[in-house]
Amino acid sequence: MGEKHIIEYKRQWDDEWLKWLCGFANADGGTLYIGISDKQHIIGVDNSKKLMEDIPNKIVSKLGIYPDVRLLEEDGKEIIEIEVAPSQESVLLDGVLYKRVGATNQIVKGQALKDFYARKLNATWDSRVIRGATLDDIDPEAIKYFLRKGIDKGRLPKESVDDSVEKVLKNLEVMTDDDDLTLAALLLFGKNPQHYCLNARIKIGRFGHSQAALMNQDLIDGDLIRMADRVMEALDAKYLIRPIHYEGMQRREPMELPEEGLREILYNLEIHKDYNGPDSLIRVFDDRITFWNQGSLPAGITPESIFRPHDSQPRNRLIANAFYMAGFVEAWGRGYELITEAFTKEGLEVPTIEEEFGGVRVIVKREIFYGIQHGGRVDPKTGRLIKAGDTKDVIDYDTKKLTERQRLIYELLPFGITKDDTKNEPITTARLARQFGKSSSTIKRDMKALQDLGLVTHIGPSNGGYWKRLK
Repeated sequence: MGEKHIIEYKRQWDDEWLKWLCGFANADGGTLYIGISDKQHIIGVDNSKKLMEDIPNKIVSKLGIYPDVRLLEEDGKEIIEIEVAPSQESVLLDGVLYKRVGATNQIVKGQALKDFYARKLNATWDSRVIRGATLDDIDPEAIKYFLRKGIDKGRLPKESVDDSVEKVLKNLEVMTDDDDLTLAALLLFGKNPQHYCLNARIKIGRFGHSQAALMNQDLIDGDLIRMADRVMEALDAKYLIRPIHYEGMQRREPMELPEEGLREILYNLEIHKDYNGPDSLIRVFDDRITFWNQGSLPAGITPESIFRPHDSQPRNRLIANAFYMAGFVEAWGRGYELITEAFTKEGLEVPTIEEEFGGVRVIVKREIFYGIQHGGRVDPKTGRLIKAGDTKDVIDYDTKKLTERQRLIYELLPFGITKDDTKNEPITTARLARQFGKSSSTIKRDMKALQDLGLVTHIGPSNGGYWKRLK
């Protein structure tokens, strides 16, 4: 079968292999074969009788576990099979905890060690009971918001709209059978979540040419279930732009970065954050926006592999479950796949991931804003950036001496409705007059100016025709 995460082959016994058995016990279990090479050639063991006595004794005395140790015969040669079951408790070797990760054996330490112990106790940091907290500390409006979102996404039945606060919390397992509230309940729905965890906040800063040039900032706090909404409102109001383009006669002003992708980043920020660390940070520069969160990537996940399909491993299980039931996230580790789809759909560069200073940083390029700052412009049809120097579909408005209204009329025409589209009204002088709130004579003067520049043409009779763009 080859060496996999549950199989290991060794030519001969060495006490070093106790580390591998320890790693199996702390993961999904596994089997170690003695007397087989890495390439699965049967080597056999010479002193099988002694090994069959020594190996079980060493495993029991050093690891405190009782694996199945068998002597097998293959091709006339004896091999030893040591099968280790996953342990319900932590297994240490000389005070060190090893865990099998993929086909490697790794030492678990630091925050990963804390998380490991918490999982072994069938608990995560957010499941800690907060003594003295009551339902009076829960904001009913946060509960209603959660129910609306979950019902809209089909994750919750429609009749749950009338569920009591207590029922919602118990269904989410953030309230115990003894009616005690967990930290997750207070962070997700609390009236004052930061009373229980001060750093359950997100700081936003606008910087100039460097991180030392702070121009303005915001501190976003409150319950986690509505945190992403508050962050998006702040980003929209003060930090990001909304380039204008037109779809037919409809004016569109989407955010410069795909909102769906930004929200997915924010949800991951909240789910995977190590709340024992500092505030999460969003730094906005001219050319990029970065999201930083305390907490390392899950074991076996790298910045390169995170964009590939992988199992979901949330640090804060209860918070993650509430976000899933609200329809914010998927339960299949598809978060960064969705981010990729959102940015690719808009023709933007996919964000990158880095591990930095005990945390994870997501870097999002501000291609549209930075491009505009350096001489580019937004395509009036698609809303995408036309970089400086790209002459495709570019009109030099300054040299054409167009007014703002004439420019808007010109940009409407090629993507607007013509008489060729029989389902819709053609773009006539009368229609333009209604849209811009001007008299027909004013619009006629505008169209005459555009005609003289060779930009538009009039199709049909003067009192009943329609306008069409030439370039």
